[in-house]
Amino acid sequence: MTSSQDTFLAAAADLLGPRGLTTDPDLLSPWLTDWRGRFTGRTLALASPGSTAEVAALVRLCAEHGVPIVPQGGNSGMCGGATPDESGTALLLSLRRLDAIAPINTDARQVTCGAGTILETLHHAAEAVGLRFPLTLGGKGSATVGGLISTNAGGTQVLRHGSMRALVLGLEAVLADGSVFSALTPLKKDNRGFDLKQVLIGSEGTLGIVTAATLRLVPAVAERVVIWAGLTSLQRARALLLACEDRLGGGVEGFEVMPASSVAAVLAYDPGTRAPLTGDYAWHVLIEVVADATGAADLRDRVETAIGDLFEAGLLDDAVISSGEAQAEALWRIRESIPLAERAQGPAVQHDISVPVERMPDFVDAAVTEVETRFPGVRAVAFGHLGDGNVHFHALAPKGSDGPAWYAQTGKEISSLIHDRVVEWAGSISAEHGIGQLKRDELERLGDPVSLALMRQIKRALDPHGLLNPGKLVTLAPVGPTA
Repeated sequence: MTSSQDTFLAAAADLLGPRGLTTDPDLLSPWLTDWRGRFTGRTLALASPGSTAEVAALVRLCAEHGVPIVPQGGNSGMCGGATPDESGTALLLSLRRLDAIAPINTDARQVTCGAGTILETLHHAAEAVGLRFPLTLGGKGSATVGGLISTNAGGTQVLRHGSMRALVLGLEAVLADGSVFSALTPLKKDNRGFDLKQVLIGSEGTLGIVTAATLRLVPAVAERVVIWAGLTSLQRARALLLACEDRLGGGVEGFEVMPASSVAAVLAYDPGTRAPLTGDYAWHVLIEVVADATGAADLRDRVETAIGDLFEAGLLDDAVISSGEAQAEALWRIRESIPLAERAQGPAVQHDISVPVERMPDFVDAAVTEVETRFPGVRAVAFGHLGDGNVHFHALAPKGSDGPAWYAQTGKEISSLIHDRVVEWAGSISAEHGIGQLKRDELERLGDPVSLALMRQIKRALDPHGLLNPGKLVTLAPVGPTA
């Protein structure tokens, strides 16, 4: 460690105190590897400020000493966006102590909370006053509000409520010079120039460090019904989605599609699950329909009538309707267990991609066929959110493959192919998990040059020395002389 680093750490320790800064290797270790285990880095120290003022003072200190900063929430990201590099020169900045939730404004249906608030904790707080925060995902027990904002997270309810961009009403963030952008009070109409909070949402900590947010809440679910259906093709699933929306309107909150192989993998992996249907179907669909207190009384009747109509119209081959909460949870358990069941089968490369919603069925058919044809022994699996075009496209290595060697060669070739096809189909190589360091080079290879140039200009304007989450999303090229 250099003398300048020692000087910085001493100043940071004075600022934050023993609770706010540690260099203990045992305490650092859990936070230096990403959730998937793909990236491991080193750090000068782990800083855990307890307020926005401390974050701002620490960022000013980092700017003064030229110390890079890697912000981190729950460390549950999928693209290595919160993992430092191997140089050991960056400070790992944890926002987990910023977890206060202000009293909920039930009249406005809004809540202001710190960036370190755990998603599941936020759910409980909203439920306690008869409201809910309508975004959920498998990692709700560890994902933080700041991390969700920084990656513009989605989840299973995007179909009805949108991603984090649609749910963030106000934002507070510390910028690279230590100044605080404070816009927590939301306005329905505000035309004072750029919507600056939207620049920060999805920027993965490369433009500013989110410290707090005001979020939209909606009425609590008073009744829900989950349907599990079997179909012969993904094209029929798309037709079924449109028909459900026509008959049940905004009550359709989730519409998940899974191939038969994914369902079979879960049934083999998790002894607590059982097959919802007795027949064999190429595709399975999970549909969730909800109602608040005003529509709860007749929701089940409306769903049962709609399902009957869909059978008569030939849009359903078979279906089961949940009889209550226990069965609804059991059906969701199958869908949510797919990643774990797949991981137990061996090495795989995962792709969080999106294509235009109406083209998703045809894309999946074409991509699965091409991957399995070009890479003998590889099994391609696609599942996800049909309502928003988000495909979780995974390629599973042949049985007995050496994981690291397969990832390094075949896995990379498959990923390049999938990303090429996504761009050809006018899609995105990142639907909801962000870019991080995992997809940075692919974004550089395939991204629109004008869009990339604009992102770099914004990055250089807000973080001219490149200290905020370096090596993630976009990198700054040296500035050359103008012509």
